Amino acid sequence: MSDLDKNRALVDWLRYQLRQAENRVRELEVKELQEQRVRERARAEQLWKIQPRRSGETAMLHHGGCGLYRAQLGFISRQEALIAMDEPDIEGCQVCRPETGLVDG
Repeated sequence: MSDLDKNRALVDWLRYQLRQAENRVRELEVKELQEQRVRERARAEQLWKIQPRRSGETAMLHHGGCGLYRAQLGFISRQEALIAMDEPDIEGCQVCRPETGLVDG
């Protein structure tokens, strides 16, 4: 095998290795993104959120992971949620029942 053929084979092998490494990086990026979403969801489940009042409606308290109100920011602590539940113009969501986590916690 000539020196030129050896180097061509080496280049082909290195290209193959590069493709393999790039594919692995993509896989790891997807996995990292999925894990980040799981961590964010778990964090949200431990918090609460208040849906602002709309015209003719009262404000509503939700568990952080409730899908009826998809706020990504503005989560509140358990203590703040307890205070909110005592407010006359804030109701608990009838779907996620945020008071359950407050009483049990």
